[in-house]
Amino acid sequence: METIFIDIAEFLTSWMVGLGLAPLWADLIITILQWAVIVLIITVNTIVLVWMERKVSGFIQERIGPNRLGPFGAFQTIADTLKLLTKEDIVPARADKLIFKTAPMFFIIVSVMLYAVLPLGNNMAVVNLNVGLFYFISLGSLSTICLLMAGWGSNNKWSLVGAMRSVAQMISYEIPLAFSLLGVVMIAGSLNLSDIVTAQNRLWFIILQPVAFIVYFIAATAELNRGPFDMPEAEQELTAGAYTEYTGMRWALFFLAEYTNLVAVSALAATLFFGGGQGPLLPSWLWIIIKTYLIMLVFMWMKWTFPRIRMDHLLSFSWKVLIPVSLANILVTGAGLELFRWMGW
Repeated sequence: METIFIDIAEFLTSWMVGLGLAPLWADLIITILQWAVIVLIITVNTIVLVWMERKVSGFIQERIGPNRLGPFGAFQTIADTLKLLTKEDIVPARADKLIFKTAPMFFIIVSVMLYAVLPLGNNMAVVNLNVGLFYFISLGSLSTICLLMAGWGSNNKWSLVGAMRSVAQMISYEIPLAFSLLGVVMIAGSLNLSDIVTAQNRLWFIILQPVAFIVYFIAATAELNRGPFDMPEAEQELTAGAYTEYTGMRWALFFLAEYTNLVAVSALAATLFFGGGQGPLLPSWLWIIIKTYLIMLVFMWMKWTFPRIRMDHLLSFSWKVLIPVSLANILVTGAGLELFRWMGW
């Protein structure tokens, strides 16, 4: 299947060049088509994920979950999407309208752009960057600005408190998240995600870097603003926080971006720690889907199992526990690599 996708792209490129189109424009059109396919996959996948999370939460809480529309309630999310499309778009009179309206658009754009460097199979990345991991972390940090824009532009004290919580939380947890990945980079010797997958031919990095994976998983949960770290939303205290004033499709864009980020973060974990698309019998693109969905199930299990913790405890845990642990992991990894070199392994 991977070779089919590559062959189709090469055929279309050569066909457009044969028609007299410049190679640069042909490559640009192919890239746009790839992005269009990714956006379509993200949209359909979000519908599936919302249904799946409702079923997971129902199972954990000993409920049935969606069961009215379609088999096993599978059409419930489609009905909710149609409802959001028909809801009135309300903009507060005293809101900063430009910031208020552009915040959800920027949020979903940033989330979609994360997929540019993810290897969705062998040779199936949209852009094969040498600094792909650095690109992913750098671009993902822009989500903080989008949430701050939403809170500030709403001109609502609850929204602003939620946005400031988001800034404090996401900045605090970006540090251990980045540190947790340095051990993987040190072993692979590359920031290219495809090279990191290739470096796991013999042994997945989850075996060599279990502490790094645990730190990454916890920090990613905080970065995604998912329970038990969903402080910026916190319905009980902030009535949805930064999203309080948003209605209809503007709110749905934030919702879509959150699930888009969930898939991207899970796919990155599968790439860095579980061998990416490596696996027996099945094609590589199917393996990365299976691994990504299994990791997302763990994220859902975490959300619906543990209660939300206090904000001060959340920040203290990052600065006093995760950062020292991630730094210690880097030290141990460096010492281990030097030992292996000294022993000639």
